Amino acid sequence: MFGMSIYLLSELHVEWWWYFILVLGPDIGMLGYLGGNKIGAVTYNLLHHKGIALAIFVAGCLMPDHWMQIIGITLFGHSSMDRFFGYGLKTGEGFKYTHLGIIGKN
Repeated sequence: MFGMSIYLLSELHVEWWWYFILVLGPDIGMLGYLGGNKIGAVTYNLLHHKGIALAIFVAGCLMPDHWMQIIGITLFGHSSMDRFFGYGLKTGEGFKYTHLGIIGKN
């Protein structure tokens, strides 16, 4: 899925360096943890949910809005990359607790 996002961006003729700039953008959702675990989980999950990423992409296709398409693809690619490394959607217990299990647990 991460590779597919890179392919789709190339089909939209997005310069490769844009992806490197945008790919870390969803991690700004971690700032919500400054307000506590529950707020942090909500803000993190909003920017790391593949369904939301797809909805933004589809909305960008329907409008049509080139930047919404790029943002949707980037969010999807970032989320896919995170899942590969074991970072899932967060629960309200804390940053290391995800729908995939506890981060760092052997």
